[in-house]
Amino acid sequence: AVPRTKILATGGASHNKKILQVLSDVFSAPVYTIDTTNSACLGSAYRAIHGLVAETNMSLADVVKSAPEPRLAVTPTTGAEEVSKLGKAIFCLLQNVVY
Repeated sequence: AVPRTKILATGGASHNKKILQVLSDVFSAPVYTIDTTNSACLGSAYRAIHGLVAETNMSLADVVKSAPEPRLAVTPTTGAEEVSKLGKAIFCLLQNVVY
């Protein structure tokens, strides 16, 4: 079965398997990563390319099609459903505090 949710993790912490496993367990979703920790720089580079090819009417989606596919880093731990329920409740509470 195809999961309804997947997490795309970027940045320096995306190379920390323990952090990724917590994300996966809390949200009951597989976590995918890319091979670079400099995702902001990569995004800026794609925008720059998009600007260079603007006269060709190439969309940003077309520019990033050449990007490597994210790779599966971790999947939820079997039996982590209780962690997921608690984690989602805490996430919702924190989200209400922030917003």
